[in-house]
Parts: sequence; structure tokens; C-alpha cells
Amino acid sequence: MSSKKEQVDTSDKLVDSVKSALDEAEVLLKKAAAETGEKASELREQALDQLRRTRLALYDVQDSLVEKSRQAVRATDDYVHDNPWQAITISAAAGLLIGLLIGRR
Repeated sequence: MSSKKEQVDTSDKLVDSVKSALDEAEVLLKKAAAETGEKASELREQALDQLRRTRLALYDVQDSLVEKSRQAVRATDDYVHDNPWQAITISAAAGLLIGLLIGRR
């Protein structure tokens, strides 16, 4: 259970981090629009750098989520191969429950 809580906390931190980075980039770009010359170029570069860092952080999270998904798939596959009758029973029970819930409507 703590793993799910950690994932939620990590997701919340990621969302907050991305929002903060995008807000900062937006502020820099607005300042750059108001400035001219060297100062505007410097602000635009800072904003672009912030966006690049945010993109890299998102790619890292994406890679992590893909790897965790692959691990979950492997674990499920191993479980089904090691316990085929239990897997069939669980699937049948879930199907029956879903069928009953849909049938009530």
C-alpha cells in the first residue's frame, strides 16, 4: 500500500514541478516580450532552457513509468504461468461480478 502512496506523492510532486517550471518559463517569456535587445535574448534563452529541463524531466518520468509497467506485466505473466487455475478462477469471478453489475442496469 505504501508503494501506491509513494507513486501518488511522486505524481503530485511531478505535476507541481512541471506547473512551476512552465509558470517560470511563461514569466520569462512575458518579460522577454517587454524587453528589447540583449536582455530580451537572455530572457528567451532562460525560458527555453527551463522548457528543455522540464522536457527532460518528463522523459525521465516516462521512462520510469514504462519500466514499471513492464515489470507489472512480467509479474502478472509469471503469476499466471505459475498459478493458471487461480488466474482462471480470479478472471471468471471478475467476469461474473462485472456481468452481474451490468445486468442490473
